[in-house]
Amino acid sequence: MRRSLAAYAWPVITGVLLAIVLLNTFPQLIGRSASPPPAVQPPAVPPAQPLVDPSASREAATRPTPDVRQAAPLSRDQGPASYSRAVEKAAPAVVNVYSSRVVEHEQHPLMSDPFFRQFFADDLPSQQRLLSSLGSGVIVSADGYVLTNHHVIDGADEIQVALRDGRETLAEVIGTDPESDLAVLRIQLDDLPVIELSDTTDVAIGDVALAIGNPFGVGQTVTMGIISATGRSHLGLTAYEDFIQTDAAINPGNSGGALINAEGALVGINTAIFSRSGGSQGVGFAIPTRLAHSILDALVTQGRVIRGWLGIEAQEMTPELAASFGLQAPRGVVIAGVVPDGPAARAGLRPGDVLLEVDGRPIVDARVAMSDIAAIQPGATLPLTVVRSGGRLDIDLEVGERPQPERRLPSR
Repeated sequence: MRRSLAAYAWPVITGVLLAIVLLNTFPQLIGRSASPPPAVQPPAVPPAQPLVDPSASREAATRPTPDVRQAAPLSRDQGPASYSRAVEKAAPAVVNVYSSRVVEHEQHPLMSDPFFRQFFADDLPSQQRLLSSLGSGVIVSADGYVLTNHHVIDGADEIQVALRDGRETLAEVIGTDPESDLAVLRIQLDDLPVIELSDTTDVAIGDVALAIGNPFGVGQTVTMGIISATGRSHLGLTAYEDFIQTDAAINPGNSGGALINAEGALVGINTAIFSRSGGSQGVGFAIPTRLAHSILDALVTQGRVIRGWLGIEAQEMTPELAASFGLQAPRGVVIAGVVPDGPAARAGLRPGDVLLEVDGRPIVDARVAMSDIAAIQPGATLPLTVVRSGGRLDIDLEVGERPQPERRLPSR
């Protein structure tokens, strides 16, 4: 019996295997059509973008507008394997900035007593000492204009700029703007390398970012990261904040240096870091090129940055304050103080008023509102909406010019 079953087993197995092969080879035998392989699409090629015209006309001023180079829009189709070309393109325009100043040395309290001073005669210890600091800067114009941070050259008596090609020269201070922490220097050398300026409205989170500067005075150094965030504010670093955040390593000495994109165009001026150790921990901040360019133009053509001003001291609105003023939501700002004879005082604003709207736009963030007001030309009429004693009041205010902060300018 077992032998008879074995004689039929091999033909059955052979038939089943043959059927499987035939069905896989000819699926139409059971009404199934073979699916064609997917089509391969060629990569999309973006249309060519026109170059930005750098020769936009400006109003005549004391100095001509710097002739800066605008870069073409950044292509994000694919990233390069190396960024050496971008660095070679931008690095020659990044300079080392050395500043020095003489300060009064703190002397022993007994030295102010004439009785003790007579015993020292002419051997009194020196009451002055020389302080030096280092930073970086970026050449943005063939005319020799250099962008750096205000805190790099603040109070300096002498500023020296060293180029990558070995040349060194003294720099003239064209102007500084402490409220944005920017300063403009000028050097007189021939054949200067110039960096291209990117359009920072095109900067995207995740873009490659390279920081170039002189950290700790070791020499020009390049570090790499990405754009971590844009539009950073409420950091308490400057009065007007619109920072680019990056994790490219920024250390002491990098201040005033360049943050560039993958094509070697300037994205921002490296300014500050958040750190518990004093060194880079991956949270650095740069002033966007767009803002830096506008400050450069203002300092070169006008000698100062002109900003709109209301002449008030504002306090952030809280839910508790909103309830005390009878507001349904914490919106607007509380006017905590009014500058005597300032624009707000002349318009009739008082401490205790709640500023709700500026030019018809509700105030959601006090810093954003301050930046918007700063962009208004002094002398313009600005409609305001305030709450006073539970009632709404519409007031027209003539915008004033924000006073320049008191500071000691470096020697020229």
